Amino acid sequence: MDVVGINSEEQDAIFRVVAAILHLGNIEFAKGKEMDSSTPKDEKSWFHLKTAAELFMCDVKALEDSLCKRVIVTRDETITKWLDPESAAVSRDALAKVVYSRLFDWLVDRINSSIGQDPDSKYIIGVLDIYGFESFKTNSFEQFCINLTNEKLQQHFNQHVFKMEQEEYTKEEINWSYIEFIDNQDILDLIEKKPGGIIALLDEACMFPRSTHETFAQKLYQTFKNHKRFAKPKLARSDFTICHYAGDVTYQTELFLDKNKDYVIAEHQALLSASKCSFVACLFTTSSDESSKSSKFSSIGTRFKQQLQQLLETLSSTEPHYIRCVKPNNLLKPAIFENHNVLQQLRCGGVLEAIRISCAGYPTRKPFDEFLDRFGILAPEVLDGSDEIRACKKLLEKVGLKGYQIGKTKVFLRAGQMAELDSRRTEVLGRSASIIQRKVRSFIAQKSYILLKRSALQIQSVCRGQLARQIYESMRREASSIRIQRNLRMHLSRKAYKELQFSAVSIQTGLRGMAARNELRFRRQTKAAILIQ
Repeated sequence: MDVVGINSEEQDAIFRVVAAILHLGNIEFAKGKEMDSSTPKDEKSWFHLKTAAELFMCDVKALEDSLCKRVIVTRDETITKWLDPESAAVSRDALAKVVYSRLFDWLVDRINSSIGQDPDSKYIIGVLDIYGFESFKTNSFEQFCINLTNEKLQQHFNQHVFKMEQEEYTKEEINWSYIEFIDNQDILDLIEKKPGGIIALLDEACMFPRSTHETFAQKLYQTFKNHKRFAKPKLARSDFTICHYAGDVTYQTELFLDKNKDYVIAEHQALLSASKCSFVACLFTTSSDESSKSSKFSSIGTRFKQQLQQLLETLSSTEPHYIRCVKPNNLLKPAIFENHNVLQQLRCGGVLEAIRISCAGYPTRKPFDEFLDRFGILAPEVLDGSDEIRACKKLLEKVGLKGYQIGKTKVFLRAGQMAELDSRRTEVLGRSASIIQRKVRSFIAQKSYILLKRSALQIQSVCRGQLARQIYESMRREASSIRIQRNLRMHLSRKAYKELQFSAVSIQTGLRGMAARNELRFRRQTKAAILIQ
C-alpha cells in the first residue's frame, strides 16, 4: 500500500475496518426478553460486538441498537421496532456488506488517483481480466451477473470478429457470401431488456415489500414460458435455467432479492457517520446526490448493468485484442491435457466459431503499400511506378495464386495463401542471403588471404635474414676457429720442433762431448802406453 500512496495512518484505519467486519461476522443473536426481540447470544458474541464497536470507534449500545432495532418514521411519530434473531442477523450482514463496499470503493478511487492517469491523454492501454462463464452446483445472483458480463463481452467479440469482418468485405466491395454465425442478442434481451427483462422484473419484485423469491420465480415462469432461451427445471419450485452462449446454467433465486437491494440502513448510516474515527466517518459522509438517491429505489442489478454498458462503450472506442486462456485440466496439475475439456472451452469462448468464419472468408488482408513492400521482391519488375492495384494484380498473377480478391484499399487472401507467399519470400530472401553471404565470405577470404600472404612474406623475410645472419656468424666463427687452430697448431708444432731440436742438439752435444772425452782418454791412454812402452 505504500507503493500506491496510502500512508501509515490510512493503512491502520483500513486494517481496523477489515478487523471490525470480521468481528461483526462472529456476532450471533438469540431471542431477547421481549417478544420478537433479539440480543447477542453469549459472552463470545458480546466480546465481538464490543471489539467491533471499539474498532469502529462508536458506542457499544448504539451498535447493538442498530443491529437489533429498527426505527420507523411516520408522519406523526417515530416508532422503534425490535428485530427477531433472523432479522438481526440480516441487519448484521447488511452492515458488514455496506462497510466492505464503501471500503472497497474508497480503495479503488485512491489507487486510481495515485496512479495519476492523465485525463487529457489521447491513448490508453487497459487490461480487462475476466474468468469466464460460471456454472456451479448452486448458482446465485453473483453468477448471474458474471454470466451477463460474459454474454456482453461475447457479443462484443462477435461484433468485432464476425460482423466487422463482413462489414469490411462490404466496404471493400469484395464478392462474398453471407456467413451465418451464432448471435446471442436474444439472451441479452431476455436478461436486460427494459421493460420485461429478468433484471427489470427483479427490480420490480424488490420494490414490493411482500415479494419473495418464489413470487419472483413465478413471475419469470409466466413471462418467459415461451422463450427458447429460458426454461423451468422439472423438480424445482423457484429455480430457472438460461441457455447461455456457453451452455445451460440453472440459477437458484433464494437470495436474488436480498442481494439485488442496494440501500444503506439509516441506523447504520447514522452510527458510522458519527464515528470518532475520521476514516470510518469519511466512508459514510452523506452527499446531496446520495440523499436524493436514497428516496429513489436503487438495485445492484441496474447499477451493474449501467457499469457494464460504460465498460462496453470504452471497449468500443478502443482497438481490442483478445487473449483466450484455456485450462488444460480440472486437477490443476502439470503434464495433463484433457481434450474434451479444452475443446469445450474453445467452443464456449467462440474460438472455434471465429476460426470457422475466418477460414470461410478472407482471414488475411493487407493494404496495397504494405503488400507491395513485403512481397515486391517476388516480382521486382512489377514495381515500375504504375498504380498499386495493377502492381498487386501483376504480382499475384506472376506467383500463380488463385481465389484472392482485390478491394479498394486492400488485398484479401484466402487461408494459407499468406503462408505460401511468405514461403516464396523466404526462398527469395534465402537465395539473396546466400549470394550476399558468398560475396561477403569471398571478400573476407580474399582480404584474409592477402593479409596472410603479406604476413607470411614478412615472416619469411625476417626468418631468412635471421638465418643468413646466423649462417654468416657461423661462417665467421668457423673461419676464426680455423685461423686460431692453424696458429695454435703452428705454435705447437714450432714449440715441439724447437724442443725436439734443443733435445737433439743437447743429445748431440753430450754424445760429441762424451766421444771427445773418450777420444781424449784414449789418446791419453795411448800416450801413456807409449810413454810406458
